[in-house]
Amino acid sequence: MNFVASDKVKKMSASIFQEVANRKLAAIKSGKDVIDLSVGSPDFPPPGFVVDTLIDYAGDASKYGYTLAGIPEFNDAVSYFYQQRYAVELNPRSEVLQLMGSQDGLAHLASAIINPGDYVLVPDPGYPIYEASVNIAGGAIYPMPLLAENKYQPKLDEIPLDILAQTKMMIISYPGNPVTALADKAFFEKVVTFAKRHDILVVHDFAYSELIFDGNPQISFMSVPGAKEVGIEFNSLSKTFNMAGCRIGYVVGNKQVIDILASFKSHIDYGVFYPIQKAAVRALTSDFTFLQTQVKEYELRRDVLISGLKKSGWQVAKSPATMFVWARIPAGWRSREFAFELIDQAGVAVIPGDAFGELGEGYVRIAMVQPPERLTLAAERIDEFLTVYSRNN
Repeated sequence: MNFVASDKVKKMSASIFQEVANRKLAAIKSGKDVIDLSVGSPDFPPPGFVVDTLIDYAGDASKYGYTLAGIPEFNDAVSYFYQQRYAVELNPRSEVLQLMGSQDGLAHLASAIINPGDYVLVPDPGYPIYEASVNIAGGAIYPMPLLAENKYQPKLDEIPLDILAQTKMMIISYPGNPVTALADKAFFEKVVTFAKRHDILVVHDFAYSELIFDGNPQISFMSVPGAKEVGIEFNSLSKTFNMAGCRIGYVVGNKQVIDILASFKSHIDYGVFYPIQKAAVRALTSDFTFLQTQVKEYELRRDVLISGLKKSGWQVAKSPATMFVWARIPAGWRSREFAFELIDQAGVAVIPGDAFGELGEGYVRIAMVQPPERLTLAAERIDEFLTVYSRNN
């Protein structure tokens, strides 16, 4: 017998993250020390009080059944967190929905909202699940170019009217992944007006809301007047509190969309493990000094990495946010070729930019998920790699 993938799966590209992981493992097996700056999985531990809470509740044998949904304390904690951090008021019963991580929600949303043939406006470059979720749902993709000369913001007025007439949803993300740009309230206000005019659901991915540097403001899309009328916002504890493996996040905003996604999810999962939910509540209602300390540590990593790369002659833009550096690669390379050679020759793993869309070609994404001394060593290895390449060309 011969089993083949569905047409939907065939439309998806192979996971570049797995390709890079395989390349990394092959290099390690050959005896090479590899500095892994590829996947955005935090190397910092969760706060001690979060771990203690998880341990305490995991010891209760009565808490191992299905939770089915978010416990009320979780929704209350999200509402508290949004009020304290972003000055956004949320109704915890109708405007908050727990997820098994924000990627889980993003993966399911398109299937819950769009019909085959509906257009979705997706950033290019953008995180792969945006496009993949639309393909799974049978929707059509219209890429929105994110270019440096436009502050990595889409030119909404350049989207054809015939496309907009068939568009049901648009996805944006600030601070973004892989492009680490920020957006101001003026841009978000423009998005609200645009969405109302064309009857489009706005989906804002805010997963890096607490990794914003240099004193820049943390602006939730939900803080903009009219945002709840047209949109929702995904957020997560994965990056904020280093709980990536716990798989817990949430979506907030428009009540109708929250209800639709909740109904969809009721057919798919049975809720997050109770001890994890209680640990998340503890995190979201903490005094947030942990967050202030952590963002400074990421700023230090960013500065160490960029300073080291500049010494090698590789001029890289300074990320205003996230745990990533979005770097234009030296001339003469394709993104994938550069990333793979960097693993094989220098022992440094990064993600090629073309994994994030057509306009990602010519870039790589570098994750700051190693301590400063390892980032310094990575920059030194890249310097040697580029020196050898320059000498041979």
